[in-house]
Amino acid sequence: MPLETIFTNPLFSEVILPFLLVFVLVFAVLDKTKLLGDGKRQINAIISLVIALIFLGFAQAVGIILDLIPVVSVVLVIILVFYLMLGFVFNDGGGLVIGKGMKIAGGIIVFLILIVAVLVVTDYWSKFLSFFSGGGSWVSTLIMVAVIAAALAVVLATSGKKS
Repeated sequence: MPLETIFTNPLFSEVILPFLLVFVLVFAVLDKTKLLGDGKRQINAIISLVIALIFLGFAQAVGIILDLIPVVSVVLVIILVFYLMLGFVFNDGGGLVIGKGMKIAGGIIVFLILIVAVLVVTDYWSKFLSFFSGGGSWVSTLIMVAVIAAALAVVLATSGKKS
């Protein structure tokens, strides 16, 4: 018989942790944006509490968060390892300086990974793939036109700059 700890208890993993996650995230967003005004921490806490309690009432929303958190954790570990490797390679003693293009590319990659993770967790990934695979020739034509337009936009945007 496996040992049951507090971390494997469904009350902890399916109620307390999702509640704390939503409460802290909503409170942090309200506090940082000062949406309700400056110095309104008590009101921010009450609103965060209500939103987190309402969130617990919807099992599907809790399920999505429980399915998404491992993916987000793995992506964060991959990003951490990537930046550690960059630090080992490019560190000149003055700290790691990452160029603007590298930050944008990294942000786009992380955004795409999170979009795919949300599609997989919510069971829309198969519908997404079937749209592109079974959609006929107009979908592939549309994708090709979009790729050509993006390539032209990049060429035209960089052609005016003299180095």
